[in-house]
Amino acid sequence: MAAVLTRCTAVLAFVGSSVVAQETAARSSVADTIAAEVRSVFEHTKKAVVQIEGNDEHGHFSGTGFFIDPAGTLYTSYTIGGESYDLVARLGELKYPARRLFADPRSGVAVLKVDAETPFLSIGDSSKVAVGSPIVAVGYAMDLPLSPTFGTVAGIEMRLHDRYFATRHIRANVCVQRGQGGAPLLNMQGDVVGVLIANLEGNACFGLPIEAAEKIRMDYVRHGDTRRGFLGIGVEPAAVSAIGSTAAIGDLTADSPGEKGGLKPGDVILQINNHSISSPEDVLNAAFFIAPEDDVKLRIARGKETLNFDLTAESRPSAPGAARTAGEIPMFLPGSSSDLRAFIPADLDR
Repeated sequence: MAAVLTRCTAVLAFVGSSVVAQETAARSSVADTIAAEVRSVFEHTKKAVVQIEGNDEHGHFSGTGFFIDPAGTLYTSYTIGGESYDLVARLGELKYPARRLFADPRSGVAVLKVDAETPFLSIGDSSKVAVGSPIVAVGYAMDLPLSPTFGTVAGIEMRLHDRYFATRHIRANVCVQRGQGGAPLLNMQGDVVGVLIANLEGNACFGLPIEAAEKIRMDYVRHGDTRRGFLGIGVEPAAVSAIGSTAAIGDLTADSPGEKGGLKPGDVILQINNHSISSPEDVLNAAFFIAPEDDVKLRIARGKETLNFDLTAESRPSAPGAARTAGEIPMFLPGSSSDLRAFIPADLDR
């Protein structure tokens, strides 16, 4: 009997060790696969990522940027390219003077240009990025060579500490170091899904979705400046949701597109163009992508009816209080670099 028990114990020990070995091998395989994928993204994109050097009131600094067309146009963060001067982009062993085309403190992005034919990154689709999605940042940490940083998406955020961004941002669990501000956030296909514009105590970062950066850039290409559309709609939380939305119209500016188009206070917004609406925050996000003269389609709930409206956006009035309308929540919106620095230590990005 004792011999039988000894043999059974030996068999169980063998089976147990075999299972542990298989689990260890599986984990090792997963780790090797992730490492290979990150290296592949890095090799695929590194030639289009540049180190940017410049000066500002604090002295000399360096950061990161990346090309988005073959004509030398590149994105970086506002903290790098927004108010600085004597900008230079390092492409391999070459250095090129870089001029600022424009910078938008509201979104935290700057667009620079060098006079050279350049490699460039492919534009991805940030709407396909979700919580848990793998993400890679490629940048110049401190004064070290270009390197990748791997992490996951932690959230798609509209605000931080009760302050609202101009549009939704990607919050990524990516360790950010000085010098990586302006780096591209990449999916595992090597496509850009965001621009790294700020960090969170070095352990995470915020990225502006690439579609938002592209909206701003196309404003500049077409009109020479950023353009914010105006609908004259104020939104507030509805007391009762309608078809899954709590974004109720509060007040309407007199003679605005919203009022002239037939909207009424109490209407609950369900959709703006291709943006589904479930909260007032969603309206703020959708409003970011509206420019003057844009045709805007709205679907709203009014009582038991669902109605569709076609509006044409106008230019935003310059009168005081205009920021409380145009489809935006009447709450604080970061509107300058100092506002951003008030709650995000943006100087750590450089």
